[in-house]
Amino acid sequence: MTAITFYFQVHQPFRVRPYGFAEIGERHDYFDDWLNEDVVKRVTRLCYLPMNALLERAIERSEGRVKVAFSISGTALRQFERWAPEALESFARLAQLGDAVEFLCETSRHSLAAIACEEEFAAQVAEQRALLERHLGVRPTTFRNTELILSPDVARQVEALGFDLLVGEGADGLLRRPGEPARHPGQLFHVEGVPGLPLLLRDYVRSDDIAFRFSNPDWDEHPLFAPTFTRWLEELPEERRVCGLFMDYETFGEHQPASTGVFEFMEEFLRLADRSEQLRFCRPRDVVELLGSSTSALEVERPYSWADAERDLSAWLGNHMQRAAHAAIHDLGPRARAAGGDLLDEWRDLTTSDHVYYMSTKFASDGDVHEYFSPYSTPHDAYLAVMNVLEDLERRLPA
Repeated sequence: MTAITFYFQVHQPFRVRPYGFAEIGERHDYFDDWLNEDVVKRVTRLCYLPMNALLERAIERSEGRVKVAFSISGTALRQFERWAPEALESFARLAQLGDAVEFLCETSRHSLAAIACEEEFAAQVAEQRALLERHLGVRPTTFRNTELILSPDVARQVEALGFDLLVGEGADGLLRRPGEPARHPGQLFHVEGVPGLPLLLRDYVRSDDIAFRFSNPDWDEHPLFAPTFTRWLEELPEERRVCGLFMDYETFGEHQPASTGVFEFMEEFLRLADRSEQLRFCRPRDVVELLGSSTSALEVERPYSWADAERDLSAWLGNHMQRAAHAAIHDLGPRARAAGGDLLDEWRDLTTSDHVYYMSTKFASDGDVHEYFSPYSTPHDAYLAVMNVLEDLERRLPA
């Protein structure tokens, strides 16, 4: 029997407005609140409310056998509280469904702190734990690093913070090595050198069938129907005991519009999978109990993520602008933490990974994805806005 482990990433950044050089020292309102409010309200209407209602119906209909997991960034939670309380209420209702829903932890600002500053990483994890406790009444035991970024150092930090499980990307570079038998993401691993922290990997092929290929008319399997997808999972080899279906929650209704039939697909798939004798649903935190504590070591020679074809850090640090902005942001960290208060909050919102993501100059299919998410006309515009804001913030921070 294969366990289906759904995990949905919910995130909205505080986007930086076009902040001009002439505004440095004159204005300190850095974030585009009009755009941020507009986006979160739109996605709440198109995705969060209808999809949460769909899942709630499926869980109740199955008497709790349908199980899912979420990681909601702290920036999204704060936007819900400010502009879309109905979204927060709907997630809170899901949190009250007991063992059917798990909420994972991450950095509160959806940041790259894990690869930039251990002190800041721990602080943002503590902040996120407090947000989840306050808004949803949950205490997470599974950790999801920003964009599934994984390295031995990240795993060590997560283990030190007391988490029971880490989720990561089932990248070919981790599982398929020359001269070695290919491994699959349907078992538990651990990062070599960190044996005490089990690692659950994403099945990127089956996940991307829904997240990216579902509405692509050029895909050989388009249109994808729920019975077909159910059959694919039922036909997984016996040793594939878990199938990690990890994706952005905004897949439903935002990236894949309702007109594609994605909601009907999910409703029928959840019903069929619940009735299947070969499938069951399982939260991430339950996988360790299901598969046992024995894990296989993975040699992680470089950082991995779930982004772009390379599955590395190039989505955020792939060019000179991105690296310069990333360094400039985190160079201000000690002064911002010493200042505290509003200055620290403003700086922390600048650590959100989206800001450097918008500076990507990738081309081809990955470039299309970057352009889709960016509120800027060009990567250089994104760079100038952030660097101008950093110049103003630096002047305001105590020396």
